[in-house]
Amino acid sequence: MLKFLKGVVGGSGTGVKDLPYNIGEPYSSAWGSWLHCRGTSKDDGSPVSIFSLSGNNPQDGHLAAGRNGVKRLRTVRHPNILSFLHSTEAEVSDGATMKVTIYIVTEPVMPLSEKIKELGLEGTQRDEYYAWGLNQIAKAVSFLNNDCKLVHANVCVASVVVTQTLDWKLHAFDVLSEFDGNNPSASGPMLQYEWLVGTQYRPMELVKSDWAAIRKSPPWAIDSWGLGCLIYELFSGMKLSRTEELRNTASIPKSLLPDYQRLLSSMPSRRMNTSKLLENSEYFQNKLVDTIHFMEILNLKDSVEKDTFFRKLPNLAEQLPRQIVLKKLLPLLASALEFGSAAAPALAALLKMGSWLPTEEFSSKVLPTIVKLFASNDRAIRVGLLQHIDQYGESLSAQIVDEQVYPHVATGFSDTSAFLRELTLKSMLILAPKLSQRTISASLLKYLSKLQVDEEPAIRTNTTILLGNIASHLNEGTRKRVLINAFTVRALRDTFSPARGAGIMALCATSSYYDTTEIATRILPNVVVLTIDPDSDVRSKAFQAVDQFLLLLKQYYEKQTSSGDTTGMSTGTSLDLGNAGLLGWAMSSLTLKGKPSEQAPVATANSSTTLTSSASTPSFGVETPSTTMVHATSSTDLSDQPVPVSPTSTDGWGEVENGIHEEHESDKDGWDDIEPLEEPKPSPVLANIQAAQKRPVSQPVSHSKPPATSLRPKSAVKVTKDEDDDLWGSIAAPVPKSASKPMTCKSDKLRNRNARRIWEPVHFCLQGVWSTNQS
Repeated sequence: MLKFLKGVVGGSGTGVKDLPYNIGEPYSSAWGSWLHCRGTSKDDGSPVSIFSLSGNNPQDGHLAAGRNGVKRLRTVRHPNILSFLHSTEAEVSDGATMKVTIYIVTEPVMPLSEKIKELGLEGTQRDEYYAWGLNQIAKAVSFLNNDCKLVHANVCVASVVVTQTLDWKLHAFDVLSEFDGNNPSASGPMLQYEWLVGTQYRPMELVKSDWAAIRKSPPWAIDSWGLGCLIYELFSGMKLSRTEELRNTASIPKSLLPDYQRLLSSMPSRRMNTSKLLENSEYFQNKLVDTIHFMEILNLKDSVEKDTFFRKLPNLAEQLPRQIVLKKLLPLLASALEFGSAAAPALAALLKMGSWLPTEEFSSKVLPTIVKLFASNDRAIRVGLLQHIDQYGESLSAQIVDEQVYPHVATGFSDTSAFLRELTLKSMLILAPKLSQRTISASLLKYLSKLQVDEEPAIRTNTTILLGNIASHLNEGTRKRVLINAFTVRALRDTFSPARGAGIMALCATSSYYDTTEIATRILPNVVVLTIDPDSDVRSKAFQAVDQFLLLLKQYYEKQTSSGDTTGMSTGTSLDLGNAGLLGWAMSSLTLKGKPSEQAPVATANSSTTLTSSASTPSFGVETPSTTMVHATSSTDLSDQPVPVSPTSTDGWGEVENGIHEEHESDKDGWDDIEPLEEPKPSPVLANIQAAQKRPVSQPVSHSKPPATSLRPKSAVKVTKDEDDDLWGSIAAPVPKSASKPMTCKSDKLRNRNARRIWEPVHFCLQGVWSTNQS
């Protein structure tokens, strides 16, 4: 018959006519005369298991028992009993005879004996998994005996299968019958198909066919004996061949031995009820059983219990069998998060378990849950997603980020919590490269424009850092409109000294995007002013930036001179300064430590804020910068920090869409052309510097007419006062309100050191603030 069934399987490429499933390869073992095969649905290709039983005569006893098994499996439903999907009976011609075959389609399962070999568990992990499996089978047997008053009569290793989530399930219901012990008129055999049960699995009363004694026994007597046989086969690793072998208890765990002996009591009335086994046995109390049991009744737990459990789960998962964690716990955890029954700390456990999966399985089993969680209104869930985005962000596809993730993440830009706004901003470091140009221009840049004037200094600084790091993902037109305005008019004028330093370093890191005209007329004039900044770190960065941009201009001048053309203007000329190493700036940390508050350009009289920035790290010829984020904790009292001046209706970066100049104010993205900001009265020293800067380009009325032999055309030096004021009003940084210090550079030694920096090709990395202001 086995040869015939294999022939049926081999020739069923399209499946049986009345069976909407394709039959695949058979397993090497199955219960009784059944053949257990793999299968797939013809509709969606989902996996199933297909059990088949064949006979030559429609009245064959095996077929009758098989039909009983089909009926029982269809009607009896329990989480620990094999799930029925479909059944059919077909006649297949085998030469001159007709074969009748019964097919049962169930959820995809694997014989227990084969699954145990595949897992290869040993020691404590094996015992924990066996305890969990026996716990499930004991529940199924207890349900049949105590709740349904049914007798399975054939509990053994062959009647147990394992699901894809490694759950154990009971099947093989061919012998299943009602227990009629309470019927005084009952007579004859209670089990119609008891002849299918192997002699080695029968208790003494069944061997003797003592039906009177069986009816006087408890309903669980026969199946408790069978559960004892299952325990023996499980721990001995061998199929039971004789009843006497059950006396060999060497392989039985000591904590389970007393219960094992009570299950196999020679007196049916004294055999242990399987429900008592679950309640009292010490063997079933272990970490794996307790963890899975907690997850299965999660909805019954209060918030404190959930929070405590999920905080311990990441460490606990490392101690449990890895395959059980990935195939059993992980799906339970993902489902609990999707339906809102799990607390926010469960997200950390989900990501830790997911990190043990291959990339393809992570994308199919974990990412769908994460994407759904972005739509959650639970702020704790949103914070957890953003805090761990570096663990899964790279696995998200560009389409999913642009269409499903970003719309939900973007709500954090306007959140009332500064901590959530900061996390949202930092997440863009990973998400922005996956966004479309339309999303960047129409949405992201608008939010960043608002964050650059945020009340939190760390957020303003980080916005500048982010802009510098995503500059390569902006199109050329957007870079022209946004970068210089963002870095000069906003960042370099910020009252927070690290923000000014970030603006300088962002300009240096994006220097390849500016032409020589922009460098000479818009960037250098703004940066030079900061060489007299009260903060020493800002001054140091300003001198380095001046050196770098002057070197760019010098290289351009030498290039034009060598080509004999000195009249052209560079537009986007690529100059070699090793800028490949500059993009590492956004990954380093800028810590806040003790500095006098009076060094800030604007400070309150009683301010106790202390600020410093770590020194720049030189980077020579680095082509691929490190992208390891360093999270520094700010100890600054942000409530004492001065709030930047609120932008006017035109204080932005420029229009995002080309050709749109007359849109309504509410439609602007915040990057409009910059209007001159009203500046405070300059200090005497700065006033002298500004006067000296203006002197070469303005002609006093009292001066005599220049000689006719002057090489400079008259029109070239005649610049109106309005034009000059408009130029500097647009790009100069505001003068610090605090008292100016004598800018003597403190000593000749400092002056000499700064002088030596001129024209030296300086390479450096921008350092940014990643604060953890969770208040």
